[in-house]
Amino acid sequence: MPHMWWVVAASVLVGVLSAYLIWTAGRVERLQGRAELAARALDAHLLRRAAAAAVLAERRFGVELYAAARIALDAPPQEREAAENDLTRQLRSVRLDPADPDCTAVIAASRRLALSRQVHTDLVRDARSARSRPLVRLLRMGRGREWPRYFDIDDPTLVVPADVPAG
Repeated sequence: MPHMWWVVAASVLVGVLSAYLIWTAGRVERLQGRAELAARALDAHLLRRAAAAAVLAERRFGVELYAAARIALDAPPQEREAAENDLTRQLRSVRLDPADPDCTAVIAASRRLALSRQVHTDLVRDARSARSRPLVRLLRMGRGREWPRYFDIDDPTLVVPADVPAG
């Protein structure tokens, strides 16, 4: 009976290892789920900005901005980044008046989009980091889910120039 200490030590070791593996698997799943939710939120903010830009283009700025907004709204997933970058360039090329409610809606949607993009990027980075650890890859803890993807677009924040009074 005095030589049974190794059984207790082995049991404790197996328990600690099992707890660590369960915790790691849960962390990988949580990060993957949060990255997917952030991707959906980013998509919603992209759609809101494109819709606000389309409304603004219909009322004030015309064909080029409207075309870029419609392309961004209708773009398939593989062409979405390019369409959103084009919309950002079009929005930067027009002069936005902060007193106009339509312009204010586009500016606010762009700010929310920038925040959503940052959150998405951070969560994707964390999920990819967790999934790329050797033990996670060895035990295939992330199987059944696609690797989270970055959404690589220009900074969508619009800078509204302040009018400097003459004199």
